[in-house]
Amino acid sequence: MSGHSKWATTKHKKAVVDARRAKSWAKLIKNIEVAAKLGGADLQGNPTLFDAVLKAKKTSVPKDNIDRAIKRGAGIGGEAVEYLSIMYEGYGPNGVAFLIECLTDNKNRAAAEVRTALSRNGGTLADPGSVAYNFSRKGVIVVPREGTTEDDVMLATLEAGAEEIEPHGDGFGIITEASDLVTVRSALQEAGIEYDSADVEFVPSLKIEVDADTARKVFRLIDALEDSDDVQNVYTNFDLTPEVQAELENDE
Repeated sequence: MSGHSKWATTKHKKAVVDARRAKSWAKLIKNIEVAAKLGGADLQGNPTLFDAVLKAKKTSVPKDNIDRAIKRGAGIGGEAVEYLSIMYEGYGPNGVAFLIECLTDNKNRAAAEVRTALSRNGGTLADPGSVAYNFSRKGVIVVPREGTTEDDVMLATLEAGAEEIEPHGDGFGIITEASDLVTVRSALQEAGIEYDSADVEFVPSLKIEVDADTARKVFRLIDALEDSDDVQNVYTNFDLTPEVQAELENDE
């Protein structure tokens, strides 16, 4: 989906998957811990945990790591986790808006790392509220293109609450109200349609098209932010035309 970091993240992780796997696993484990803490250890009774575990499995996180994360999050066996959720707002190259979601046990460290990543890559921190107003919490489900069509996805999900279906990398992105995410995901499962991920994300209401040079700078900033263990997700409002996407793919 154009408009936030998912396209960029997907394209870059293919090229550096081995180098970043451990960091990616750590963030997925953290998602599992938080989901288990908030909703309990039962996957069937905790849809957020179900999707966090599914995403971890698709990224080849070992089962033992997943099981330990669930127990830590749910406080089973004496272990416990405590993370603070913080949202930073900023601007990147050419005024691209950034929402930076952190899960951390050290607020000062997270703030310093976000500030450093921004300042070293053409960005700046913004005042609270100056960026967030342009983003809404939405459910985002990613469906791979292989084995299905946009019509199949639309037929399965529109009555369940899908608001929009649009291209997303090599598949489709289904946008829902955050409260409808589980219902739409269940509709896909009932239709026998596989999905790669189902998350509540921040989706921009207004997007800005950027040229290839700006996009490269934005991607570098996203990578710098995601290098921090405290940064869990990065959302932006940039948009890419097919021509710019093709130029960027030629870089690789």
